[in-house]
Amino acid sequence: MAQKFSARDKEILLQTAREAVDAAVEGDELPAIDVESHSSILKSKGVSFVTLTRNGRLRGCIGAMEPYQALILDVQDHAAAAATRDFRFPPVCRDELPEIKIEISRLTPLVPLKFCSTDEIIDQLHPHVDGVLIKTGGRRATFLPQVWEKVPDPEQFLNQLCLKMGASPDHWRSGLVDIYTYQVENFEEQ
Repeated sequence: MAQKFSARDKEILLQTAREAVDAAVEGDELPAIDVESHSSILKSKGVSFVTLTRNGRLRGCIGAMEPYQALILDVQDHAAAAATRDFRFPPVCRDELPEIKIEISRLTPLVPLKFCSTDEIIDQLHPHVDGVLIKTGGRRATFLPQVWEKVPDPEQFLNQLCLKMGASPDHWRSGLVDIYTYQVENFEEQ
């Protein structure tokens, strides 16, 4: 990652995400952001995922894979969406807010894997470093690098990613998939 976040950038993004989660849960409009008043890294186009946990368990996670807006706006939108629109969970309710912890991940550009065999896929993965995106037809799914902590075996990692996408666990072996890797710079509330 060429440019790293400053401590101030991280503070601003976490505050932005927290305000977005609170507003979304309350049904309020998201706070207006003067993009131009922020550092170059926050106002340039960027890709983020915002992960919400409660008592150490996933409570919502939403993000994008391609940049389409200023990073600070991307974080704000994904924080609100993680609280209210992650289809895997009911919306966060007001009583949960004090227990919600926010993690922000900024993604590098996607790098396609070139492979002729499943062994070549496994050989190109860097557990605990790479996030992985898998695509087939109109479906896709991704796991951030943090997921390696829970699923450290590369074959199981890919199996679980296929299940998340709605395919059979071994679909990644079919040769009918596109696989991409990326890395993240991530940080969370203390």
